Amino acid sequence: MAETEVMKNTSNEDFGAFVDKFLLLPPSDSPHHLPLSGLTFAVKDIFDVEGHVTGFGNLDWARTHSAAASTAPVVSDILSSGAGSVGKTVMDEMAYSINGENWHYGTPTNPCAPDRVPGGSSSGSAVAVAAGLVDFSLGTDTGGSVRVPGAFCGILGFRPSHGTVSTDGVIPMAQSFDTVGWFARDPLILNKVGHVLLRSPVQDPLPPCQIIIPDDCFQNLCFQSNIIIPVVMKTIDNLFGCQVIKHVKLGDYVRDNVPSLKHFTESESQEFMIPSLSALSNSLRLLQRWEFKNNHGEWVSTIRPHLGPGIHERVWDAIGTSNGNVEHCHTVKTELQAALSSLIQDCGILVLPTVPGPPPKLQTEPVKLEDYRAKAFSLLAIAGMSGFCQVTIPLGMWDDLPVAVSLLARHGDDLFLLNLVQTLYDSLKEQASSMIKLT
Repeated sequence: MAETEVMKNTSNEDFGAFVDKFLLLPPSDSPHHLPLSGLTFAVKDIFDVEGHVTGFGNLDWARTHSAAASTAPVVSDILSSGAGSVGKTVMDEMAYSINGENWHYGTPTNPCAPDRVPGGSSSGSAVAVAAGLVDFSLGTDTGGSVRVPGAFCGILGFRPSHGTVSTDGVIPMAQSFDTVGWFARDPLILNKVGHVLLRSPVQDPLPPCQIIIPDDCFQNLCFQSNIIIPVVMKTIDNLFGCQVIKHVKLGDYVRDNVPSLKHFTESESQEFMIPSLSALSNSLRLLQRWEFKNNHGEWVSTIRPHLGPGIHERVWDAIGTSNGNVEHCHTVKTELQAALSSLIQDCGILVLPTVPGPPPKLQTEPVKLEDYRAKAFSLLAIAGMSGFCQVTIPLGMWDDLPVAVSLLARHGDDLFLLNLVQTLYDSLKEQASSMIKLT
């Protein structure tokens, strides 16, 4: 690959999305007609790029690590498919937040809601796409780090099935959940990137056998459900007929089919929280902390890095984690994947709120963010613990704030899901535009 240095650091013109701007071009001997020819992309500063320090969102990490000796395979695959990279993007420190605020590099500006957080930890990658600075970008999603900024910034964000896209050359956060995800404004580009990274040929779209709406998730966790559910149901009815729609209480289903969650159920559930999904979140966060400690505990304890508010507390909480109940976390993962596979079935879809509400305001106190974070993880943990693929789809703006919905499909049904997004996208946006105007 060829490289030309263009500029270092960020500027007001790039919405604060970049930590390092440089140009990476496809190999000079590449054919002219490649799947991503002519497109530009950005890379989260968690991916190795030869000759550049992988900063992991923290100045002390960058100071204590050498430049990468090689480029992450997923980045190389994108370059070999014809796209050019314009640089590395801001991320939350050590990938340990879903807010998008960075104490060292500044917070990228959310283009569709400038007074709100952009979402993390792939904040800069989402902002670069939302601002039109690149055609697509690479991020990572462990607990929700592509899905959340996608929803907050009003763009498409895809988390693939766990283990289907290489994480080599990517700093690990928690391997049981780490995935390489991507953002785009256009569902066709989202799909093209998917074919490259999933290393799969183009497939004909298939109609969904059923589309499941978990009424309890929307009632308890999403204040915008009075918009999202009618938009989704009208779109489905128009394209596939209402017979494919199925309503369930997901909380009850998970409670009855994932018995190991009993180890993570709290005696008093938070208001508006679904107990079984809250327990699912508790399980994910425990295993995430344990694996983070194993990956980075020695470095944190030795260097004692400067960490921003909220991140500092989470990192040191992880360092103090014991392995108690970790074995039950793996059992929960196995039971949940089997239960949801049976519920969703082949070519089925589960509709979810991506997040429990609009993006929080900038510089909200960490303590006040914890309630939002807890509710968000009860939704995000469904794909995280099952390993299923999930996409967040922007529906538009309501009260000047972004509205989004997620679709989740079984492990390995990634291309089916990407094709379905293309099929649904225009109709969803049209229905949303019509209904939002009426509210």
